[in-house]
Amino acid sequence: MTDRRTTARDLAQIAIFAALIAALGLPGTITVGSTGVPITLQTLGIMLAGGILGARKGFLAVLVFLVLVSAGLPLLAGGRGGLGVWAGPSAGYLIGWLVGAAVIGALTAKILPAYPLWLGIVINIVGGVLVVYACGIAVLAFRVGFVPAVTSNFLYLPGDGLKVLVASIVVKQVHRAYPGLIGPPAADTAERADAPTAQTEPADGARPADGSAVKP
Repeated sequence: MTDRRTTARDLAQIAIFAALIAALGLPGTITVGSTGVPITLQTLGIMLAGGILGARKGFLAVLVFLVLVSAGLPLLAGGRGGLGVWAGPSAGYLIGWLVGAAVIGALTAKILPAYPLWLGIVINIVGGVLVVYACGIAVLAFRVGFVPAVTSNFLYLPGDGLKVLVASIVVKQVHRAYPGLIGPPAADTAERADAPTAQTEPADGARPADGSAVKP
């Protein structure tokens, strides 16, 4: 029964964060530079998914979102969707979302339960900015050249820096209020605590219930 409850909980969390990423696309996009890669709030959702759910569930939440986008649902900021997004300038960044969520989740698990804010900021910079940028630049460079692909990302740094700070604060507060979101479920811990311990020998002179003598 525990496995079923855990699976249901995991699926619910994955679905909720996939929906959160979609909701963060509702404000729309801001396109800067000539590369055609827009600024959106959805990167914030990637940081939150990885930081709150961990590597596996965070990755799956982003994967579910991208599968729905690929199926044609207009869930990307600006109402974009369909297989055509994988041929656009943002394709590498979408791949980076998957990798970034997993990296953020894996690194976050290593600092819990304390979650120092400065470490959270570093983790979100690594997974939510550096990893995403690296994947995005690797693909974008084939379209516009390496130098323009790299320099265009400097325009996104102020906004991504703000998202890093917001995500780190939110993740810290969530893990403070709900410890155990990343790692073994609380039910498993309770079961281990309730497991019978090894029987100890009765004290000298004690007599078992069947009335037989106890060896001194």
